Amino acid sequence: MKKDMTDEEFLEKEFDFSKAIKNPYANRVKRTITINIDNSVYDYFKDQSKTSGIPYQTLINMYLLDCVQNHRELDIQWK
Repeated sequence: MKKDMTDEEFLEKEFDFSKAIKNPYANRVKRTITINIDNSVYDYFKDQSKTSGIPYQTLINMYLLDCVQNHRELDIQWK
């Protein structure tokens, strides 16, 4: 009985990867995570999404990225 080739085996057989170049942008790929946020935060970004036409997840990422790029610090004061 003949064993079916895996996708990896097929690719290695059909294509020459010896001169392949690593994708320089591979480290910039986004990471999928699960977070818990308040309903008001969710509603805010969903409303912004409807207005801007940008998906709410992208808007949240853009906001957080702006915080990172501008070295914003949290101002948390415990009572």
